[in-house]
Amino acid sequence: MNIKVFNIRLDKDNCDNDQNLMNSFLDSVEVKLTSTNFVTTGTVDFWSAVVFYDLKKSDSKPTEVIELNEKENAIFTALKLWRNDLAQKKGWSSFRICHNSHLISIAKENPQSIEELRKVKSFGESRTINYGEDIIAVLNSF
Repeated sequence: MNIKVFNIRLDKDNCDNDQNLMNSFLDSVEVKLTSTNFVTTGTVDFWSAVVFYDLKKSDSKPTEVIELNEKENAIFTALKLWRNDLAQKKGWSSFRICHNSHLISIAKENPQSIEELRKVKSFGESRTINYGEDIIAVLNSF
């Protein structure tokens, strides 16, 4: 198992870039466990995220580009807006709620119930419990 640490700076100039770097990394590995902590130094505040991961199996395809049709893209965009709004309300970075890869999987599969959402690959039981009702509400708006 490997470990990588990300620092997500909260200032507007760096936050999106730091999150995008982390999301790209998370999409390229098999995540085993994550841990986050809020760090304040008196001058700089940031989230520190530790990712325990394994490399994706070599027999899998290289990172593939996932294409979304028009409806899937609209769902993905709506889910990102929901996630970013919730993260802002909680004072969190959006990756703590869901990674882009999770939202893409949901958009592609378009589950219509909590039971169907539980079956979305890599989404997880904890996220389903915490955010399932909200996600199904977003999906039902389409």
